[in-house]
Amino acid sequence: MPLPAARGELSRLLLAALSGGDDAPDFLAAVQGWTCDGNILFDDDLQLTLTLLYELHLQGLAGVSDDWEWNSELLAARALLEQPFEGALRELAPLQVPGDVEADLVELTSADGGPGLSRYMARTATLDQWQEFLTHRSIYQLREADPHTMGIPRLAGGPKAALVEVQADEYGGGGRPERMHSALFARTMRALGMDDSYAAHLDAVPAITLASVNALSLFAVHRRLLGALVGHLCAVEMTSSAPCKLYASGLRRLGFGTAATLFFDEHVEADAAHEQICRGDLAGGLAKQQPERATDILFGAAVCLGMDELGARHMMECWAVGHSSLREVTPPA
Repeated sequence: MPLPAARGELSRLLLAALSGGDDAPDFLAAVQGWTCDGNILFDDDLQLTLTLLYELHLQGLAGVSDDWEWNSELLAARALLEQPFEGALRELAPLQVPGDVEADLVELTSADGGPGLSRYMARTATLDQWQEFLTHRSIYQLREADPHTMGIPRLAGGPKAALVEVQADEYGGGGRPERMHSALFARTMRALGMDDSYAAHLDAVPAITLASVNALSLFAVHRRLLGALVGHLCAVEMTSSAPCKLYASGLRRLGFGTAATLFFDEHVEADAAHEQICRGDLAGGLAKQQPERATDILFGAAVCLGMDELGARHMMECWAVGHSSLREVTPPA
């Protein structure tokens, strides 16, 4: 991931440390004294800071030593920041008492309380709005499968096999890198004249977009949140097929062909099959193996849906008043 511009004191101190300075103690001290006056999910400085800290466990940061991944002061700082962040996620998605997890997931993912983003993209969105939409989505889609894959070594038996089956398709199935879903999304970006390199648009996306990705990263790096990681994937797979059909329709309306639509066309078919595997073998299987994780399965699914709704609402509200949904990025001097 390329190093972005700072968005406040926390991210400034972290970037200074990662760029070769000796500011990790100063960063930890700043975190210890940090308070948030508003909604943490919309705090640019905090969300960028968490994004950078999590990226140390994923593809890494350009020019930053891998030694920082397990730096004790950065880990301590991340733990302090995760507490209010997880608290905000739990406020967004209050815990539900599970009954039958599979039935609960169907009910949760069947609700239509969002702002209708996929319908708007199909019927109304301009090319500029499509490029903004893909910019937001690129932060997640260009590494689509990776955080969920971190659940594989934490599962056993049927749930492990189910997750492997789903993730094998995400990575192209049969060893075909050009069919990896992240590669197909990059192909869509190129078809629309966009830079498809990993995290190229990090500076442009607002806090709520980063918060959605950070929620998944939080679930992925903590074994105690395995249930939430599983629930998050279930929500993705159980709500993707119909919107992707609309997204593909919207691109065809603007005159784009297979190069642009293949990512969405692929998800119409793949996620319809994945839905059954995730709901039954993965989530249902894990709930039977470890009933204590059932509540977190529903929590993870609810967080996924809630964050998607907040992100969609941000885009729709900005477009309704003729504003960009992206941050203004100042070109380097």
